[in-house]
Order: sequence, then structure tokens, then C-alpha cells
Amino acid sequence: MPETAKEVHLLRYPDGMPKRDDFAIVDVPVLKPLDGEVLIENTWMSVDPYMRGRMTQRKSYIPPFALNAPLEGHAVGRVIASRDSRFVEGDLVTSMTGWRSHALLERDYVHPLPDAPDIPEQAFLGPLGMPGMTAWIGLNKIAQYQPGETVFVSAAAGAVGSVVCQLAKAKNCYVIGSTGSPDKARWLKDKLGVDAVINYRDTDDLSAALGQAAPDGIDVYYENVGGAHLEAALDHINVNGRIAVCGMISMYNDRSKTPGPSNLFRLTTQRARMEGFIVSDHWTSYPDFVREGIDLVRAGSLTWQETVFEGLDKAPDAFIGLFDGKNTGKMLVKLTG
Repeated sequence: MPETAKEVHLLRYPDGMPKRDDFAIVDVPVLKPLDGEVLIENTWMSVDPYMRGRMTQRKSYIPPFALNAPLEGHAVGRVIASRDSRFVEGDLVTSMTGWRSHALLERDYVHPLPDAPDIPEQAFLGPLGMPGMTAWIGLNKIAQYQPGETVFVSAAAGAVGSVVCQLAKAKNCYVIGSTGSPDKARWLKDKLGVDAVINYRDTDDLSAALGQAAPDGIDVYYENVGGAHLEAALDHINVNGRIAVCGMISMYNDRSKTPGPSNLFRLTTQRARMEGFIVSDHWTSYPDFVREGIDLVRAGSLTWQETVFEGLDKAPDAFIGLFDGKNTGKMLVKLTG
């Protein structure tokens, strides 16, 4: 058992875009587990856009990160010492102890990976983890999407958006994805089978581009970005359309308040519904999602791409890279060889 571990601490709340010197890598002692505790060596950790909201001192659905303390996030790890009968050395588990090399936890905060040895463990941080679950909840519980509908997805090449696209395609929906690079557009079109792809950086009129891709309008908009994407979706939302609001990454680093969409009244004229959600409120549905997700993976209907940074010291760079569009699919940090 190692004597020291490493953790990533937040030194200050970022002003605008986070910077590398807002974070520090700190050495801490590794403690031996007591009765009912498990010591984990993390192997993979996730960085996700929602973490930016916890780096701001404002009221939200979850408290801000504490300064000069380890950050939190989803991680996969291996049990290296256990004083609980439910876990033995070598077990693969998930926890909310990302941003650190090792974690000592009470048993109730450690969860075994689903029994799927044919699937890479890090997939349970991406398409079969929180991002995939977020996609599934947004489509099924919030948007209540139906076969044959037209679904528009912003940030379609991201960890959540790419799963949304594939779940919708598996239900025979017509899928339109928006992304910001030619490479991501090709991946969506050629690998995921997205029906139409808009490179929003290549158009001066996103609404017109969406209208061309969806001449009969859209039934569902899966919202990851906000701003011009939301206005375009409202321009083309069909009667009784639904908008599932997962996030609005275009606004996370704004230093001042961003004006709302000028066409919000379209919700009224189209009798449309717009609803935000937090995936943790629906976590009791995870077994239903992961069974469906594993079946889709094994059938070849759910695939993914990863952008991987190596080493805990690269975790801040990986997180900042989310806002520069440096990831295709899930952004991960690999902690051990």
C-alpha cells in the first residue's frame, strides 16, 4: 500500500475561463481502512462541464467546491485494501472521488461496476455512466421522444450529445447534430449515422441552417449549449415539441449575464414544453438504462470515442479543454497504466 497519494485542489474560484494556476497538485498521506471502509486506487476519472458551475460561489442544485480541498467527480478504481466483506482486493468500483489517485471511503459510497467484463471499465464513466444516463433520461423521461420524430442535438459530438444521437437513431428518429469542427462532423455522419450535421462555426445563420436540415421542423431539441442554438431550436420547434435542457455550456464562463432568447414566446405559440433536469434526481433508473445500454453496445448500436489525457497532473488541462472543444466524445483522464 502506498504511503502518499496525490489530489487536485482548487485554489481560487475562476474568473471567466478557468486557468491552469487555479489548480494545485497536492501530496497527502494514505490512511489504512478501518472497519466498514475501503481503500481505492483510481484508474480513470471523468471531467465534465457541470463541474464549472461548482467552481462559482452561487446558489445552485449542488454546493460549490471547497477551496484548498480535493475536487470531486466520477471515477473508476480498483480496491487495494478492504475492511468490508462486500469488497475484496481487485474489485472494480465507481465512486465520486475523481481528481485524486487514492480514496478511503465508507462502503456506502463505493459501488461495484456492472457485471460486463467484455466492456472497457472506463465506458462506465462515459456512454454507460453519468453522461449516457443523462442522455437517456433527457430523451425518455423529459422529452418522451417517440419513434420517427425529428431530434436536434447541440454539442452532438460530446459525451452526452453523442449518446443522445445514437439512442435516437436506435429508435428510428431523424437526427440532426450540431458541432464545431469538420472532423467531428465527419465522425457524427460516418460513424454514428447522424442524418444531418451542422457545423455552427461554418454558418452565419444557424437558424437558417437548421431550417434547411429540418424543413418540417423539429419535435425534440436536446439542449447542451444555449444561446444561438436555443434560438434556432425555438424558431423550428413543432407544435407540442419538447426541449430537454441538460446544460448551456456556451454560458458557463460568461462574466456577465447573457440576454435570454428573443423568441421565447414560441413556446406559447407552438404549445411546446421546455424542461430542465438534473440526472442525479433520476438515479434510481440507472439499472434500467445500463441494461439497455449494455445491450446496445453488444449489438453495435452504441459506440463511442474518447479523448484521453494521461496522468493526474493533466486533469486541469483536460477540464479546461472541454471549453475549447478539444474533446470528441468523452473527456477522460487515465490515472494508472
